[in-house]
Amino acid sequence: MKPESSPFQRYAQNRRSDFGLDQLGLEGYSTAYWNLPPEAYYEESIFRGEGKLTKAGPLVVRSGQHTARAASDKFIVEEETTREQISWGEYNVPFPEEDFEKVFQDMKSYLHGKDLFIQDGYAGASQKYKLPIRVISTQAWQGLFTHNMFITPESGEEFQSHVPEFTVLSAPFYKGNPKEHPFNSETFILLNFKKRLVLIGNTGYGGEIKKSIFTALNFLFPKQGVLTMHCSANVGSEGDTALFFGLSGTGKTTLSADPNRRLIGDDEHGWDEKGIFNFEDGSYAKVIDLSPEDEPDIHACTHKFGTILENVIYDPVTREIDLFDDTITKNTRASYPLRYIDYSIPEKRGEHPRNIVFLTYDAYGVMPPLAKLSTSQALYHFISGFTSKVGGTEAGVGESPELTFSACFGAPFMVHHPAYYASLLREKIDKHDVKIWLINTGLVGGPYGVGERISITYTRALLDAVLNGDLLKVSYREDPYFGFSIPETCPDVPGEILQPVSMWDDRDAYHRKYRQLVVKFQENIKRYEDRIPANVLKAGPRLP
Repeated sequence: MKPESSPFQRYAQNRRSDFGLDQLGLEGYSTAYWNLPPEAYYEESIFRGEGKLTKAGPLVVRSGQHTARAASDKFIVEEETTREQISWGEYNVPFPEEDFEKVFQDMKSYLHGKDLFIQDGYAGASQKYKLPIRVISTQAWQGLFTHNMFITPESGEEFQSHVPEFTVLSAPFYKGNPKEHPFNSETFILLNFKKRLVLIGNTGYGGEIKKSIFTALNFLFPKQGVLTMHCSANVGSEGDTALFFGLSGTGKTTLSADPNRRLIGDDEHGWDEKGIFNFEDGSYAKVIDLSPEDEPDIHACTHKFGTILENVIYDPVTREIDLFDDTITKNTRASYPLRYIDYSIPEKRGEHPRNIVFLTYDAYGVMPPLAKLSTSQALYHFISGFTSKVGGTEAGVGESPELTFSACFGAPFMVHHPAYYASLLREKIDKHDVKIWLINTGLVGGPYGVGERISITYTRALLDAVLNGDLLKVSYREDPYFGFSIPETCPDVPGEILQPVSMWDDRDAYHRKYRQLVVKFQENIKRYEDRIPANVLKAGPRLP
């Protein structure tokens, strides 16, 4: 039921941009709430029944039927500017331009009489490479989500003069019609690069907004020589930047949150001629089973005003949250500003990296916990993007981890061919003499159901040894299947952990499983081998 008067209705136009909604052809809506401060988003969200205030201050919300990305419902409009540039396939599915226009007209009709929340900002902490964006939603909490996640203008004058170069229109309760348009369901995420517009319907999951903008950057920035990366980044006391590539659940956020290093960002970055820069100003951390002992800094953010807790269970009487309750989903999330992490870098920039770490979750339990890669091996693994999908992060993923290959460690968001991004990566690795490492944060001692996840204590010890240079002083052995180098020793890590076969009760079973994994790598790379240099293909795994 539409409220007669909301808490901030009289102030709705205070931060209005001169570039109004009429530029998008939106009309007939009720009230447009422009660029509210977090406190106002709180009041509007609670007033409208979208969210509840928890005891410690965060706003707890529900995303509806979708508690993860609806990967099979994302499409890219095929037109003259994308037809030859997009790597069409599983994740980049073409959508007819004429159908997009019809869906857009239908959405505009749906918005008649509804209140809209508009949040302006930027994607990219770089003066040269930053994309002015706008997110328009029918829900107040998504305005706060955008405010948290992206870089916000600092003055009323900046809001007034803001002209977006990419817009997201989100209507979580608007259902698409698969009978009229080539949808897979009533849910849709439609990206139109010619119009610089994204339409999102029938899902309130905040990650769709975040990843739509990331996808846009992955299309636009590489053409300017900027490598766009699904990675976290931090900086040591000597200015040594490190990058951590990996899918959700592999430890990208957790491992980059290190109080002994300063945080640039935890998910999406660009690499330009000056170094590394964050695309965002916030974090969207997975918080299921989060403990104050293992992840104190992120845990503290789940108890701060301004944080959004998405699909987290709370007690309506005590207002206490329960981070261990997965009744709604295993993919519970917290959206909070990066400044909530005390050791984050306000500038969100760093020098060219000294180390790059590829994070993988091996559900087979056969890969070593750490390996050093040559440049060719690094490009092979970058294009392969081997890991396992962890329960809840994507619609359809069940309880057990699912082995997958996600090119560039972010295939759902990469629109060009993987070899295109890999060529940019190679240029930058060679120019800046970067060391490349592979860390397995998955299972040891056996496959899923038998093995156990490697202790985060050991993973952190391995990572510390990488970043402080200890592993440049030890001897290595060559892995018989992958050919990469495995350290013989590492401070604070038992020797048997470095040799996965020793953790298995049945060594023959270990080798059988490892051979199965090699075959899967070889089958996967065939999809891209026509664009991959011969030396990179030769750097892949072989059966002894």
